[in-house]
Amino acid sequence: MFTREVELESVGRSLLLSQEVEGDVGCVVWDAAIVLAKYLEVQEKGKRKLLEGSTVIELGAGTGCAGLAAALLGASRVTLTDLPDLLPLLEINRVQNLSGVTGVVEVQELTWGNSDQIQTLETPDVILLADCIYYGESLEPLVSTVKALSGANTTVIMSHEQRTDGNKPELQRRFFALMEKYFTQTHIAVEDQHEVYRSEDILIHEFKKRNQ
Repeated sequence: MFTREVELESVGRSLLLSQEVEGDVGCVVWDAAIVLAKYLEVQEKGKRKLLEGSTVIELGAGTGCAGLAAALLGASRVTLTDLPDLLPLLEINRVQNLSGVTGVVEVQELTWGNSDQIQTLETPDVILLADCIYYGESLEPLVSTVKALSGANTTVIMSHEQRTDGNKPELQRRFFALMEKYFTQTHIAVEDQHEVYRSEDILIHEFKKRNQ
């Protein structure tokens, strides 16, 4: 295990993210998670203030990069969620990033599509997703989870790296088609992201729930 540091200049703090040398996709800090974390910092430095005093849930948190950034940037409660075998790493990262956090940060098990687990969570102000489009069988459970957790005022912010290998383009197309049924979508232009931590290959989208 080794630690990666992600600086948040606006609050004078750095995220310290432990990650595994080998393991599943949730064991490493992906570039899309860093781009999302730095986008959140840009928003909080501006007039929008999405996170200040807000409640946040990160789905498929992995190392917790985006959710922990939200905590350091002023969220009042952040819940980092993932599968059971990834919770120990999330807990390590939660503990080593509590300095400078004024709100509550918690780690909770959540398997996408599990209604019993979903019901234990309150509707958040913000839902974060970083590079969660990997497996075809997880797309519908992921979308159903985002839908179940979202209220009329919830903002869903998602980053993902565009991949062209194998079935990845088709998975991305299917994901956005499923989201389109329940959410409106806004693409965040590259120039509205962090001036350094951004890439043409990493996209950020925001979603708002449609009136059903």
